[in-house]
Amino acid sequence: MKLLRGLVLATSACAALTAAHAGLFEDDEARRAILELRQRVDASRQAADAAQAKQSDDNAQLRRSLLDLQSQIEAMRADMANLRGQDEQLARDVADLQRKQKDIVQNVDAQQAASQPAQVTVDGKTFSATPAEKTDFEAALGTFRQGDFAGAQTAFAGFVKRYPQSGYNPSALFWLGNAQYATRDYKGAITNFRALVAQSPDHARAPESILSIANCQIELGDTKSARKTLGDLMKAYPQSEAAQAAKERLAKLK
Repeated sequence: MKLLRGLVLATSACAALTAAHAGLFEDDEARRAILELRQRVDASRQAADAAQAKQSDDNAQLRRSLLDLQSQIEAMRADMANLRGQDEQLARDVADLQRKQKDIVQNVDAQQAASQPAQVTVDGKTFSATPAEKTDFEAALGTFRQGDFAGAQTAFAGFVKRYPQSGYNPSALFWLGNAQYATRDYKGAITNFRALVAQSPDHARAPESILSIANCQIELGDTKSARKTLGDLMKAYPQSEAAQAAKERLAKLK
């Protein structure tokens, strides 16, 4: 009986020991599983944190890129606005230059037109004269008609000097002689009346100029020369009104 009880006790002890070892083994496995799970969780958390950090960096980089792109767009808009402004200014400058060019061309055309000779008719003679000739002659004649004979003498003398080849010259000489006659410069008047006749014997003022020569000679007291001049007038221009006046004047001189 004692032996049997001992065996039972020993068997029980072994079973208890085995059970204790088994429990210890199971606790170790559980701890390792927990540790592994914790490690996996930590790794997952770290990976998630790393991914989140990377995502944050990426987002920050994206925001910086977007900001840079926005800045570039704004700069491009500013450049485009500046270019548009330059284009508009250039268009205005071109338009101004075109207007100025047009004005210059018009002015040149006007000046050329103003300097181009034109046909005029004076004392039955038609000839080509520049606007300047026409203006100066009419100004001198206007001075004579106003009764300023000294001024007219200066004006017509200047005209003949400035325009020696002008078609106005015979008429200018005629009025110059009349201005001198009016200021009692009879010798000067005779010179210019004779110049007219010598230059243009067929001029409408030629007979009248010869009659004026005779009048100057009479004023100078040279009646002999005056008679000859009147006779020459009647022979050279017998049908003229001046010849009729010369005939009457010659009769009075006798």
